[in-house]
Amino acid sequence: MSENIAVCFEQVSFKVGQKELISNLNFAIETGEAVILLGRSGSGKTTTLKLINSLINPTEGRIIVQGRSTRDWNTIKLRRNIGYVIQEIGLFPHFTVAQNVGLVPTLLHWDSDRIKKRVSELLDLVGLPPDQYVTRYPHELSGGQRQRVGVARALAADPPILLMDEPFGALDPITRLELQQQLSQLRSQLDKTLVFVTHDIQEAFVLGTRIGLMENGRLVSLTTPQEFRQCDHPEAKRFLACLSYLK
Repeated sequence: MSENIAVCFEQVSFKVGQKELISNLNFAIETGEAVILLGRSGSGKTTTLKLINSLINPTEGRIIVQGRSTRDWNTIKLRRNIGYVIQEIGLFPHFTVAQNVGLVPTLLHWDSDRIKKRVSELLDLVGLPPDQYVTRYPHELSGGQRQRVGVARALAADPPILLMDEPFGALDPITRLELQQQLSQLRSQLDKTLVFVTHDIQEAFVLGTRIGLMENGRLVSLTTPQEFRQCDHPEAKRFLACLSYLK
């Protein structure tokens, strides 16, 4: 396998009882790519994301992360090598912003000065001036600000891979677009591999270097945004029709 492959799915299926949620996934994500998993609710996007950081394990096949099967990784080490951001954010309400962002470095036993410096760097990076935000608590922040803190926390230990599960879905359209644009700039600047789940075709075009279209647990296409516009698959046409309608 190429050293440039960050994540690879090899004939991966996942069942719950007799129900197959994911069926025969075979694809690779190169280091530095932004792959968007696009699809309707229930299409298998989030399940695919959870397989990458071993929140669930495949029923068949294997997932390779940075050259090693997820079954061979120490689960804790694997997850600390992968940033994870979800729509609900999951900030600890009794922790300050600084404590939330510095959580994983603290668990990794970084010294306090290094953690403080890293927290300040990341808050600057996501547009939250440290002198204004380090001592605040999540309830004192807007939804967009909490989401920025969630992104900063996911980046804190400098993981090479970032997983994001509809992180901006609950935000107003203006804030959502601002965060999409900022995330796109951050990914390029930091050279992160991004796997991003959404059902929003516009978001997929803003963020993706490739778009993976999922339907009924299968990956039905994986193309560049330009190629996606020419895709003949019926589900791709339905999403493109939404894009045309919004215009």
